[in-house]
Amino acid sequence: MQRRGDRSRDGSAKPRLKPKSGFKSKLKSGLKSKPRPARVPAARAKSAPASGAAAKPKSERSRDLILRSAAQLFRHQGFSATTLRQIAARAKIKAGSIYYHFHSKEEILDEVLDRGLRHVFETVKHAVERAGKASHRHRIGLAIEAHLVALLETSDFTSANIRIYGQLPEHLKKPHRPLRRAYAAYWDRLFRNARRAGEIRADMEIVPLRMFVIGSLNWTIEWFRLDNRQAVLELARRTEMLIFEGVRKP
Repeated sequence: MQRRGDRSRDGSAKPRLKPKSGFKSKLKSGLKSKPRPARVPAARAKSAPASGAAAKPKSERSRDLILRSAAQLFRHQGFSATTLRQIAARAKIKAGSIYYHFHSKEEILDEVLDRGLRHVFETVKHAVERAGKASHRHRIGLAIEAHLVALLETSDFTSANIRIYGQLPEHLKKPHRPLRRAYAAYWDRLFRNARRAGEIRADMEIVPLRMFVIGSLNWTIEWFRLDNRQAVLELARRTEMLIFEGVRKP
């Protein structure tokens, strides 16, 4: 006979687990995060699921499937309207099995939001670092391209992040604010360096420019099909041209 506390909010059987430290305390600044407890076999993903996902341990594949299913549901119907039963049904697993990987829907949300932005950030940084001493315009162009390609690679995670973050209560937003601020600061430095070098107008305000560019890039998931890499690269080229050259006829 199960005790009253042995059932989840969804009504599904909840395996009895030892308490663990909260996920939210791990994300205190920028890209620094500690490894997950040993109970969870999969470390936090730093990139989009690769084509070689079949080589992953079964437990890690199951965990990724839960996260992807949750991201799809969060993206299309929001966080509040999504239940653990729905996530389990989409992942084609028993609802109680979720608790072997996550303690709550909030913990799943934390991972979805983190993966959605972390992969974008790291992809952009890597692309810019490879540019070496290229012009600032070229570095910003590479950042735009990398941002769009990362959206292509993790569209459900990034789309869920973009769509639902503003709707979440403060206690769910707070753990992700340092990473979001770090990414914004990274773009601010790119634009500030370009302005200092004379490649951007001296009277251009950096923060509004960054908000315009990142906002435009993010919302391409709503109107542009990100399933064709060549088309994404062409969109990146046109976006760079629009930012640096505007729409005025020469």
